[in-house]
Parts: sequence; structure tokens; C-alpha cells
Amino acid sequence: MSDTTLLPPAFLSKLASRQDAVQRVAALRAQGPVVFTNGVFDVLHRGHVSYLAQARSVGASLVVALNSDASARRLGKGPDRPLNNELDRAALMAALESVSLVTWFDEDTPLALITELRPDVLVKGGDYDMSKLAETQVVLAYGGRAQAIAFVDGYSTTALVKKIRHGQ
Repeated sequence: MSDTTLLPPAFLSKLASRQDAVQRVAALRAQGPVVFTNGVFDVLHRGHVSYLAQARSVGASLVVALNSDASARRLGKGPDRPLNNELDRAALMAALESVSLVTWFDEDTPLALITELRPDVLVKGGDYDMSKLAETQVVLAYGGRAQAIAFVDGYSTTALVKKIRHGQ
């Protein structure tokens, strides 16, 4: 038996600091339309992975911007949320085949990040009215498009956490 050194998982190369994300997205754009979505993605479930796979199918690559831990806490999902920290959430997201690049934002919305990255397509879950989002207006202003993707019914991180905690 030979002594082998384990290399870090290849999917970790999909992680990009906010500073590096602009150049990385430009490189992805050479392959075709870049799709952007964002969220906390605290405890991954079937609804998440179905949504992300559908989002990826809209373009050639999918960029996922995660709410930082501080940003996620401001969303009011509970005092102990997110359950998984931002680096762990990012690693899980990067491990998904449908995801091309993962970055973070600390603001309440990804508006500034979208302005910097200029994705070709903005995708959000079906519970958003795309016409009312400032992010949609920014994307449309530079010639991109915005699209809502329907949720997979019956899946919610909040409901899953409640079920785990209370056995319901």
C-alpha cells in the first residue's frame, strides 16, 4: 500500500470570494448565459436541489450567492438560524452538479452583487413577484432577463427544522 495524500475535494474550486467573483463570472460567460440565484440554503432538501437544477437549465452556468450568516440572521427565520454556517453551506452548494460558482453577500439583498456580476438571467423562487424586485429592474436595464421558477410543493427548511425539533 502506498501512502497517498488526500487532496481537497475538487468542488471547493467553485467557491469564489466576492472580489474574485466578477472575473470568475466573466470566464463562465464565455461558455454561454450565466444564471444567478441567491438564498440562505441552510438545510438542503429536495425542493432546493430541484429548484437549482431547473435554474441551471435556463443557461450554461449557475452562480449561487449565499446570504452570509449575518445577512441570514437579519431575515428573521429564528434566533439560531442559519443552522449551518456560511462556509459549510457554501461547500454543500458547491458540491452540487448544477452549481457552477458559489459566492456570498452580506447585505440584505444581492442587489449590489448583481450589479457587479451582471448575470444574463436572474432566477428566483415562485413565491417572488419578479416585477416588484429591484434586482429584476437592474438585470432588465442592461439587457438581461428575470424568471421565476415554481417551488416543489411540500418542502421547506423551516418546516423541516420544526419537524426535527418537535418530531412532527
